[in-house]
Amino acid sequence: MFTEAIRENTDCMKSEMIITIGEGKKVDAEINGFAIHTDQSVQSGGEGSAPEPFTLFLASIGTCAGIFVSTFCQRRGIPAEGIRLVQSHFFNESGHGVEKIELAIELPPDFPEKYKEAVISAANLCTVKKHILNPPEFVVTAR
Repeated sequence: MFTEAIRENTDCMKSEMIITIGEGKKVDAEINGFAIHTDQSVQSGGEGSAPEPFTLFLASIGTCAGIFVSTFCQRRGIPAEGIRLVQSHFFNESGHGVEKIELAIELPPDFPEKYKEAVISAANLCTVKKHILNPPEFVVTAR
């Protein structure tokens, strides 16, 4: 069976992302035929040619919630046009960490009132958010 073929010596499924280091502060990731480019800001010694990795991390939260909102609407035949999510980040006093993330779902005037609480519940199903709340184990090695 396919799932058995990708199991290692654990009970976990495994997938791999290849990270390559480029010139300057550029670091790219490849997974499933997609390339994700990152760089650091000019202030941090990069060229500012691509989002910083932490920016992509933050974007993954909002876009994940957006997928769940979109799916919620599709399943109910509600047009998703005009819906947008505004994600706000509140940094700690040192400015080096996020203490709070707020996600506001802006709905068009014709959005059905009876679904407003349910669309919030759908956004809260975000897989990225769930992983932050229950983080994976991190193991870093050198070969």
